[in-house]
Amino acid sequence: MASILKDIWNRLSGGGSTGEREEPAAEAVEYKGFRIRPAPYSAKGGYQTAGVIEKDFDTGMKEHRFVRAETHPSKDDAASFAIAKGKQIIDEQGDRVFR
Repeated sequence: MASILKDIWNRLSGGGSTGEREEPAAEAVEYKGFRIRPAPYSAKGGYQTAGVIEKDFDTGMKEHRFVRAETHPSKDDAASFAIAKGKQIIDEQGDRVFR
């Protein structure tokens, strides 16, 4: 379990398990003053739902990384779902997501 979490963290923080960096799935999407950057990665024959929510504050930019259990057959499907999940997180938590 620890190695799975470490692999997820490495992928989200820019390091891949193979040392190669994947191309971004899609451009960031603006939503209610936040930016949602989909960041799906290859996992178990599909693509894992993952992304980053960002917002600029007077003190600088803050970000919240998220990974969900859902996998998708294509990177584009996973990116679209990550955007939908990011919007849901923003709607439910707003700025509290950065605490």
